[in-house]
Amino acid sequence: MITLPILTENVAPLVGPPQGQWTYADWEKLPDDSNRYEIIDGALYMTTAPSFFHQWIVSRLARYIGIPAEDKKLGLWAVAPVGVIMPGCDPVQPDFVIVLNKHASIIHDKRIFGVPDLIVEIMSPGNAVYDAQIKLAAYERAGVPEYAIIDPKMRTLSLYTLNQPNTYGQPQLFGEQDQVSFACLTGITFAVNALFDGSPDSSL
Repeated sequence: MITLPILTENVAPLVGPPQGQWTYADWEKLPDDSNRYEIIDGALYMTTAPSFFHQWIVSRLARYIGIPAEDKKLGLWAVAPVGVIMPGCDPVQPDFVIVLNKHASIIHDKRIFGVPDLIVEIMSPGNAVYDAQIKLAAYERAGVPEYAIIDPKMRTLSLYTLNQPNTYGQPQLFGEQDQVSFACLTGITFAVNALFDGSPDSSL
């Protein structure tokens, strides 16, 4: 995906408030045009349709994390586009989200109104700064307990975990041959390379 400014040559101008003043109510009025719109600290961001390889990785996350979490009755999962509304995020639409069953009450009225237990974002050439800086800071401030960033180019997964309120420690970096597990999903482990292997197209 490529993070774009609110106005581009290829996109019709959007009607709304100045950057820094966007709200969830404004977001609800945006067109359903296959683009992904997100609001972080009042600023509107837009990303275009992802690549096949991006969506392949999302499907692997569902297979190796989401479905096992359901089967073990640990939690619920969702993929973009889904609105997640939490402090400073009005809303964001993460690539992959886990909400533990004990927190399922935050899912209502078509959206997730609260902090998920795990968020995963998948980098694309045009959104590296967005995921690794803007969203990282936003998720940290919101108190997302675990945030993973997948880099398809380097075939790595970086895992950020809150080590105190609203503060991430240094990330754990996992390579292709490493096994990964998340604190919120006891007993679920997968190999990083399983997220990438088998895709007929790995173009970024």
